[in-house]
Amino acid sequence: MDAETAHHLAEALQNLPRYLGQHVLISALSLGIGIVVSLPLAILGARSARLRWPTLTAASVIQTIPSIALLALFYPVLLGVKYVVTEVLRSAAGGEAEAPFSALGFLPTIIALTLYSMLPILRNTVTAITGVDPAMTEAARGLGMRPRQVLLKVELPLALPVIIAGVRTATVWVVGIATLSDPIGQESLGSYIFAGLQMENWISVLVGCVLAAGLALALDQWIGLMQSGVDTRSRRRLAAGAVGLAVVIGGGLALPLVPGDRLAALVRPAPLAAPERRAEQTGRTYVIGSKTFAEQYVLAHAIRDQVRAHGLKATTREGLGSAVIFRALAAGDIDCYVGYTGTIWVNYMDRRRAADPQDVLTEMTWWLAETHGIRCLGPLGFENAYALAMKRDRAEALGVTSVADLQALAADLRIGGSYEFFGRPEWTRLRDAYGLAFAGRRQFQATFMYKAIAGGEVDVVAAFSSDGRIAAYDLVTLADPKHVLPPYDAVLLLAPDVAHDEALVTALKPLVRAIPVETMRRANYQVMRDEHTQTADQAAAWLRREIGVAGK
Repeated sequence: MDAETAHHLAEALQNLPRYLGQHVLISALSLGIGIVVSLPLAILGARSARLRWPTLTAASVIQTIPSIALLALFYPVLLGVKYVVTEVLRSAAGGEAEAPFSALGFLPTIIALTLYSMLPILRNTVTAITGVDPAMTEAARGLGMRPRQVLLKVELPLALPVIIAGVRTATVWVVGIATLSDPIGQESLGSYIFAGLQMENWISVLVGCVLAAGLALALDQWIGLMQSGVDTRSRRRLAAGAVGLAVVIGGGLALPLVPGDRLAALVRPAPLAAPERRAEQTGRTYVIGSKTFAEQYVLAHAIRDQVRAHGLKATTREGLGSAVIFRALAAGDIDCYVGYTGTIWVNYMDRRRAADPQDVLTEMTWWLAETHGIRCLGPLGFENAYALAMKRDRAEALGVTSVADLQALAADLRIGGSYEFFGRPEWTRLRDAYGLAFAGRRQFQATFMYKAIAGGEVDVVAAFSSDGRIAAYDLVTLADPKHVLPPYDAVLLLAPDVAHDEALVTALKPLVRAIPVETMRRANYQVMRDEHTQTADQAAAWLRREIGVAGK
């Protein structure tokens, strides 16, 4: 194992207790709630055809909703519930009252996973009970058994193997879908996968996939042993399966008690860097959010370290969806994140006109404070704007230097973009303003978008101006002569309850207007290049040293 691989594996092991522990917790809890809710519903459904159809239909409809969409949808719903409950508590208390729960992460994940677990349990239980031989139930009634006794002593024992089979299916589903909880702020084994994809850290992706598959397989096998024990009436197998299941779940829940540094030390040949000396940390813990791409991971780590360097506690909540992170900030579920003026200008302020960058910044700052209580501390000093890009040799061969030049050529070209880009208003305005009608359009995760243009699968991509891969893949960005795309200056945003927290503001002020775009590109590229890839922590430390806010 080379040193670089060892460092990445060490980083993965350092996070293992937290990620695996959280994954086991949300999976086991969701499955447990699903069983408790589903079994009574299924028994009632087996007794009543009127209840059976709507119950199974509702569960089936839930399964048709993409899992990541269902996870995300519960966040705004819970935000509304949180707001109402908080207002009721404030009225009852006659003044200030803290929110009783967080709408980010844990709760929406549990609700969504519970709903996903219900269909196989419901369907198998209903099928098993209604499939019991009527002669058996008639004989039981003939012996004087009451309906409840028939259910408990005849129907459920005969149906149990099929019910357990439904639980096995639900278990595998829940463990797999739990990996998608990262964009709504819930840590899990999916945190390895999402971060690894964005930063091209394939070791992280592999670790996440292997661990998730291993957990699902282990749980399935132990539950399968219990099912076999029921089938064969073997108490030994039933007990062994129950013990194995308890060990896996109990071990996973206890794993966060194991220091991650000890696991990392098993493969780390030497420290990655001398740790920065920090002042004593006291008081509240500030939560720094990040979106789902490499630049955001690097900046979140840099901000976290900057806050810690001023004697404050800070942690990160990474990989949040673009819509989720803004709502999380406004609701106080996170304290700070790096936003982009164009995103807020178009998506939240609903502005359709292009404007001067300074005018956008000024108006956006006022709007955030007035409508949400969010404070824009200032720009970081660079812009990460959307920009159509082509391979340099291809652009030169076609004589393309601006988006306007694509109008006559688009019918023979294919465009690629991130999942988000083609659903944004900017794309619609860009397409209409320049009359772009491409021969084909493909959507990619950002990492694969750049690989697609490098491999000739697409001719044009919607790149990001601060992305280090523009230079790495020898791309050229095309001018926007009509100024259709708004400015995308990176800005520091603070949640309402910390907007005037002087300790936090003092810690973050040195970052304002301190990061040139060239420096940000180099930091981004450090975590995305194919060879000698750095971790987000390393890139963040380099960035802070480069701009002079950290010791050498």
